[in-house]
Amino acid sequence: MTYAESSSRRIPGTLAAALMSLTLIAILAGCGPKAYRGGPGTENPQLDEPAMSVTLDRRDIEYLVSENIKAFQQSAVWNETIIKADSPLYVAIWPVQNATTQHIDDQMSALLSSIETHLVNSGRLRVVSRERQAELINELRLRQSDIYDPATAGKLGRQLGAQYFITGKITSVDERFRDTHRLQYALILQAIEVETGLIRFQNEAIRSKALSH
Repeated sequence: MTYAESSSRRIPGTLAAALMSLTLIAILAGCGPKAYRGGPGTENPQLDEPAMSVTLDRRDIEYLVSENIKAFQQSAVWNETIIKADSPLYVAIWPVQNATTQHIDDQMSALLSSIETHLVNSGRLRVVSRERQAELINELRLRQSDIYDPATAGKLGRQLGAQYFITGKITSVDERFRDTHRLQYALILQAIEVETGLIRFQNEAIRSKALSH
């Protein structure tokens, strides 16, 4: 048997093996997880609407922040001090304390970014970058517990050139009844005057989520 004849006999077997491999890949792909793209401009515009769990998601964060910022822009300090200032005042966004029992570091980061975006887009305030604040905290070698101390916050606020710093905390109430699990979240937002340490604005926004089995 020549080499050509031997090769021609091996080709069908090789082709069959290749076809079997492709078939197996197609079967496995059909059985595996499927990714979806959602949001405006996609074939799944409502993908972000349903709640996946009782944990805070971006829709919850946006609601809590927007409700607080709306109240801030209707407050006395906004209309009597911020609006009437000769030039935009400087504010520093201080860490928001997580007073829940959950590990929600990613959500807290998204929360601070949302607050920053709302204040910047208001056009009435100049917002000190959070990166600059982190640099100053590292320079002074402050611990996490020091950040929530009013005296420390006031000192750092003055070094940053801010007239106000925006801070607060997020709390939750956890309830269970039979097959239902409900969490009530509250975001308390404050505007504190750096020079005096006085709370010039405070508001609480609430969001509830439940999971039934």
